[in-house]
Amino acid sequence: MAKIDEFCNRAAAFEAHDDIPRSPADGETIGDVIIRRYSRRQVMRGTLGVAAAAALFGPAALAGGKATAASAPDRFDFAEIEAGMDKTHHVAPGYRAQVLLRWGDPLFPDSHRFNPSGQSAAAQLRQFGYNNDYSAFFRLDDSGTRGLLCVNHEYTNEEVMFPGIKERQDTSGFEDMTAELVDIEMAAHGVSIVEIRREGENWRVALDSPYNRRIAPSNTEMTADGPAAGDERLMTSADPSGKRILGTLNNCAGGKTPWNTYLTAEENFHGYFWSNDCVPGGARPKGIGGDQAASYKRYGIPGLWQGWGKFNDRFNVDKEPNEPNRFGWIVEIDPLDPSFVPVKHTALGRFCHEGAETLVNKDGRVVVYSGDDGRGEYVYHFVSKGRYDPADRAANFRLLSEGALSVARFDADGSVHWLPLEFGRQWLTADFGFTSQADVVIDVRLAADLIGATRMDRPEMFSRTRAMAASTSSSPTTPGARRETSTRQIRGPTTPSVISSR
Repeated sequence: MAKIDEFCNRAAAFEAHDDIPRSPADGETIGDVIIRRYSRRQVMRGTLGVAAAAALFGPAALAGGKATAASAPDRFDFAEIEAGMDKTHHVAPGYRAQVLLRWGDPLFPDSHRFNPSGQSAAAQLRQFGYNNDYSAFFRLDDSGTRGLLCVNHEYTNEEVMFPGIKERQDTSGFEDMTAELVDIEMAAHGVSIVEIRREGENWRVALDSPYNRRIAPSNTEMTADGPAAGDERLMTSADPSGKRILGTLNNCAGGKTPWNTYLTAEENFHGYFWSNDCVPGGARPKGIGGDQAASYKRYGIPGLWQGWGKFNDRFNVDKEPNEPNRFGWIVEIDPLDPSFVPVKHTALGRFCHEGAETLVNKDGRVVVYSGDDGRGEYVYHFVSKGRYDPADRAANFRLLSEGALSVARFDADGSVHWLPLEFGRQWLTADFGFTSQADVVIDVRLAADLIGATRMDRPEMFSRTRAMAASTSSSPTTPGARRETSTRQIRGPTTPSVISSR
């Protein structure tokens, strides 16, 4: 099969793909909002950046930054190093870099030695995974010299992983891939949890730690809670309950909760699905997805970025049409309990989650912010029904199971309005294709399209900002009109990371 694009590297192809909008072209963009607010003269003078930050997120966003700079040393005040490319990892004077973990490094005393020419799925499941993204550190002692490092492994590059494969395989119909290579790819996805200890100036991996764990799409049973758990659209031949999901994939960014759990975000899940009626770069068969055709199209299913469905029926939508609905969620993991069954929180909505920034509101409710990482997609937040209790960690595990999900609309007066994504409200009804709250959270992109959210320019993260707009309400009459909304002040935490990759 001839090449379908100019990319031989999967990372470059992914980036280009995310720049192609799937949201309705007639929806208002954040660029439209900014242009309405500011004159061309202000843009040309270069004052837009500061003005937009103050108007869209409130003057306190700028004031807060100044206060922080005045009270703490600037960690980015270092001597610039000369740009270049060689075999040395260069750092600025006064800094040093340590390689802590690489793809294939052991996580357990009995892990196989890494052998790129003779890798196996069983070996990979006992080794550090591939393609690091978000990482989080959880202290195990007051000094911070012992802790758990949780790391996402977002996707695999078979043209780099496997000897003899020269280019990205989806350009040739995955002709060089095999079931064995696909199993290795699956084992390299997911999350690694590993204890690290500081000894002198260096950190090392504690292979004997009882906390060490690999979580992958092929070996880790998870559960689902919230509105979509048990819904027929999550049921498959392997799981008629709709609540027992095997694994997680395309884990991009994430977050930490105030009760010390790890949130990992499933991003471009659509790329892992296959159809016998599709070929990479070919025309999309009419009606693929059956009664879920609109949902498939809005999410880009099947993406055919990986050849998994060619060898594994689970990822073939012709055979398991509901399997894509089981991905695209925020997954909660307790790194302090290796027996903990990870939970996919469907109340937070299904989309290409870039991250999950969590904070505790003044009234004790937990708020989670997340961006949908694609051009023209949206920013969301979830507000828990229950309240955070610092004295009851077990109770806090239920906070992300039930609450209110909303999507952002930015207005030219500088306000941010949160439009409720609630079944039965405004146009989220059977007349517009929604029969339950499960439908709303499964097809949250379609719901956000309908109620007039603001299309963003690749919202990889919506955190460490302050939304400072007053609450407003109105009575809509048609889709896209003003909706009843709510706003609240937000403040995002920061998370340290220590990681390196082969």
